[in-house]
Amino acid sequence: MGEWRGLPTRGARPHGEGAVADYEIPEDLFFTSEDEWVRREGRLVVIGVTDYAQSQLGDVVFVELPQVGSETESSAPFGTIESVKAVSDLFAPLSGEVVSINDALEDQPELVNEDCYGDGWLITLRPSDPSELDALLDAAAYRQSIEDRED
Repeated sequence: MGEWRGLPTRGARPHGEGAVADYEIPEDLFFTSEDEWVRREGRLVVIGVTDYAQSQLGDVVFVELPQVGSETESSAPFGTIESVKAVSDLFAPLSGEVVSINDALEDQPELVNEDCYGDGWLITLRPSDPSELDALLDAAAYRQSIEDRED
């Protein structure tokens, strides 16, 4: 899709560490209003937290993830993420079976801050109802949801 270069800052106001245009929001991902991202990989999806979320959290110090083989329910908590600022629930964007977790986060939770869309991914899921993807936000809608919160 090409490199994301940000949106014009028209209407975006600085909040916390920057304006909406300062956050990386890849065009090829799906998003939730709770700041998780979803990337399709064949019949599976990879899930993580967005650049906006990791920026708001600050330094991530611990991530609790579900066990492989466990089931998630759309919009229900599936784990927690702890930073120097807060402990927050992680919400499942889709219902399905957890097929893998990012074991590297056990010893290196800072990967969420360093590369949230790459090495900082959280879980891989086999969706039980792929049509749930239709309810997720695209990049433009997710940008708008951040702008709405910062107004």
